[in-house]
Amino acid sequence: MNRLRFFFELDKLGTTVRKEITAGLTTFVTMAYIIIVNPKILEAAGMPFGPSMAATILSAFFGTLLMGVYAKRPIAIAPYMGENAFIAFTVVRVMGYSWQTALGAIFLSGILFTLLTIFKVRSWLAESIPVSLKISFGVGIGMFLAFIGLNETGFVVIGAPGAPVHVGNMRQPSVLLAILGFVFMGWLMIRRVNGAILIGILSVTLLSFALRLAPLPERWLSMPPDISPIFLQLDIAGALTWGMFSVVLTVFIMAFLDTIGTLIALGSNADLLDSHGNLPEIEKPMMCDAIATTVASLIGTTTTGAYIESATGIAAGGKSGLTAVVTAVLFLFALFLAPFLTVVPSFAYGPALIIVGVLMIAPITRLHFEDLSESIPVFCVMTLMSFTYNIGIGMTAGFVLYPLFKLITGKVREIKPGLWVLAGLSLLFFVFYPY
Repeated sequence: MNRLRFFFELDKLGTTVRKEITAGLTTFVTMAYIIIVNPKILEAAGMPFGPSMAATILSAFFGTLLMGVYAKRPIAIAPYMGENAFIAFTVVRVMGYSWQTALGAIFLSGILFTLLTIFKVRSWLAESIPVSLKISFGVGIGMFLAFIGLNETGFVVIGAPGAPVHVGNMRQPSVLLAILGFVFMGWLMIRRVNGAILIGILSVTLLSFALRLAPLPERWLSMPPDISPIFLQLDIAGALTWGMFSVVLTVFIMAFLDTIGTLIALGSNADLLDSHGNLPEIEKPMMCDAIATTVASLIGTTTTGAYIESATGIAAGGKSGLTAVVTAVLFLFALFLAPFLTVVPSFAYGPALIIVGVLMIAPITRLHFEDLSESIPVFCVMTLMSFTYNIGIGMTAGFVLYPLFKLITGKVREIKPGLWVLAGLSLLFFVFYPY
């Protein structure tokens, strides 16, 4: 126990082993849906469900363990949701490439990530982002998570007649239970109960069983699926063709910007940023996601990176890499516990995402709304993340609009060179993105 406290610097960070374990459990339960959702999405690309589920778990285990032990941050890594849908529905089903070629593109992106991290280009770019944009990333992602939570709970439904979104059926038992869970979690947090979010998720899950709103698992344990049908099946040569350039570029920019925004937002939420709004030693978590992405493509799944759901574990008190290690171990156990984990209903973990949104919106008071050259770009970041259902769209819009408005208001000296690079990459993103 003392070795754990020393290795993860728990005393220095003002945390305990118990808090870190609770935080790791909370993060895992909140993002366990990825175990089923990611392979379900990739199934549309022709990838077999069972092997894909195993690849999802193994990539999450590897990346999160690396984050905990090497970077020592309370951040989990898993396959990104936006990127998996892009690969399955755009690259494979619309553009006609094979999933093997798509994995080859992800492998190339991972290698590029690794090289840029080694030469500290990624950290140089991250440190060039102005404080107001960094704050907007955290606030925007918080709003995005809250929107996802509202949709997962059924409180807000998408695609209703006459409007893009609409209030859900308030008489539906699952919606009422989600509202109860949200209030219960909020009350526990106000009372400063350790593990409030995890307690809330488990309480709603148990109530859903009792009220027969969610089925009990048919079995509690199962053997891991055979991963051989997708293991090392990537087509690197096919990804090196000119036709795949836009795919490689899009995958690279989406993951690159998602990771920067997520790390900064989570670092702010965990009070890990320095006085300049930078995450100290950001190269370490960036290296973790770069290596994890490369390994994920070899195992047989899509781009991995820092998961914003880690904010739930941070909100539960997680401050060190021990939180990530606990989450990683639970992912490994998930190879055998998938039948049990998949019964946690969306209306149980949805309220947790809304609560995290509440916590992440707090830094908005530090923004200078009286300066329109600042407020217009950050407003676009925060709103576009939710309204386009894409974190990358909001971030890239901010990277383009911020230097543009500084330029036309005569404040160009406030722009660091790295931000011009990000603006250029963002313009390429909009040009080549397959709408």
